[in-house]
Amino acid sequence: MSWRTQMLRAASVGLVGTAVQYLTLVVGVRYLYVSPPVASAVGFLLGSLFNYTLNYLFTFQSSKSHLHAASRYYAVLAVGWLLNYALMALFTSHLIIHYLLAQVITTGICFIWHFTGSRLWAFREKPPAA
Repeated sequence: MSWRTQMLRAASVGLVGTAVQYLTLVVGVRYLYVSPPVASAVGFLLGSLFNYTLNYLFTFQSSKSHLHAASRYYAVLAVGWLLNYALMALFTSHLIIHYLLAQVITTGICFIWHFTGSRLWAFREKPPAA
């Protein structure tokens, strides 16, 4: 499958996790008075649960064992989670960008990281033996 097809599928799948993350962010900030970086980080974790399954089955159509694929996928996501938290803290606390705009920018950056790490490492299939 081409990288373009996988990227479009990953973006489609990512909409589910992103919706969960944004909902958690807004509820956390507006109603629970949690800081934007913390609310975003919690939403990121909740959204990742949906995204793993959909990426495994739909985006990358992986034949790897779940133990192998999930351990690698969540290693990629761990770096993405730290990146998400750090960017949200930078944008909202230091650059004083509104938390929703900050999340949109952060989502774009993290999507590139997640797709690249997933395609090149987490779900990469071994090439057929020659």
